[in-house]
Amino acid sequence: MKRILILTVTAGNGHNACAKGMKEKLESIGGVEVKVVDLLKSFSTPLNVWTVDKGYNIAVGKLRPLYNFFYEHYKKARPENRYKCKAQSTVLSVLNGLLKEIYEFKPDVIYGTHFYAGMAITNLRLVYDIPCKVIISNLDYVNSPFWEACIGVDYFAIPNKDFVDESIEEGFKKEQLLPVGLPVNEKFIKEVSKTEARKELGIGQDIFTIMIMFGGGHWGGGFKILKQLLSVLKVRKEKTQLIMINGKNKSSFEKVKKLKVPENINVLNVGFTDKVDLYMSASDVIINKLGGTSATEMINKGIPVVATEKLPAQEKYNLIYLEKKGIATSFKNSAELKKELFTLIENKELYKKRVEAMKSLKTNGIDNLAKIIMICPRAKYNDDYIYRIDYNDVKFKVKKAMKKEYKKQKKTM
Repeated sequence: MKRILILTVTAGNGHNACAKGMKEKLESIGGVEVKVVDLLKSFSTPLNVWTVDKGYNIAVGKLRPLYNFFYEHYKKARPENRYKCKAQSTVLSVLNGLLKEIYEFKPDVIYGTHFYAGMAITNLRLVYDIPCKVIISNLDYVNSPFWEACIGVDYFAIPNKDFVDESIEEGFKKEQLLPVGLPVNEKFIKEVSKTEARKELGIGQDIFTIMIMFGGGHWGGGFKILKQLLSVLKVRKEKTQLIMINGKNKSSFEKVKKLKVPENINVLNVGFTDKVDLYMSASDVIINKLGGTSATEMINKGIPVVATEKLPAQEKYNLIYLEKKGIATSFKNSAELKKELFTLIENKELYKKRVEAMKSLKTNGIDNLAKIIMICPRAKYNDDYIYRIDYNDVKFKVKKAMKKEYKKQKKTM
């Protein structure tokens, strides 16, 4: 039986959703034992866990300009400084526990959904023998800071061929790159007609339907955008249907319940649901943030997206890329939201053009990656070598090797 170790990080929900989806996909194929490990929760400090998850949510929600400033600063860093980059201090904290996990579980393949996984393996391989194949996935339509510190993995999965040159500039070799698409759950790839989806959900059939999905956490702007929409759409003579997905944001759900809604608008107030894919299939347009995972889900479902411009930096890059591809548009205020929506509602040719553009980016990334994982060879571990490992010494040895590698790379600059 092939063993696969999936390394994830709780930083928002996208990385965990990807890990969960890959585990389910591999287990559906069979002949595997899959273990999912949260790198920070398992091996790091409570402070690092809080900083990467809750701290990140606060930063992009309340301190977005500051967050974006530092994002751009780190994105400009030279790839040769990969062993000195800011994220290394967090990665060093997981090395002792991660190496022990690898040598005890003895995976044939390690699959990572966050750059921390790629950085950790890259660092460990400077000193220790890790014989299994290691694959990591970029979950955005941009190479964010710190991917350049992951060059010690075997494969780097990227959205498509548009990201090959950028990845090579950051230090990856062409043979390491897998332009296979982002690995979202296969239910977002399945084609379901609007008629079928609306029937199953029990909602109006021949009504233009707009979905709003911001969820909970730092994305508290969903309710505000719903109010903007009600103001914008009340001038329409035709009936409009709004699907408000609140996720775990109970406060937003209760606020929506109390809203006074114009007669020509029907609001479906949805809390947490496992039928997001079906609601997407039922919708004509979606108003959303632009995380790479949710953007890929929308692309695969063929739904034109209108995104708020109040985004963290990586999602701004996602927006820029998707705007260039003719898939997404954005708005700053109610006037721009009205313009973008009414253009999509009234201009049937433009709407069709957007949907067609999405087909060129549609990929079954999770299936592509699962196939690659399954054909990777079995790894051979040396028990005598493993027996001699002092796990208390791992961080010290790796740190010393990183310093040596950094000096070597500085000489070549």
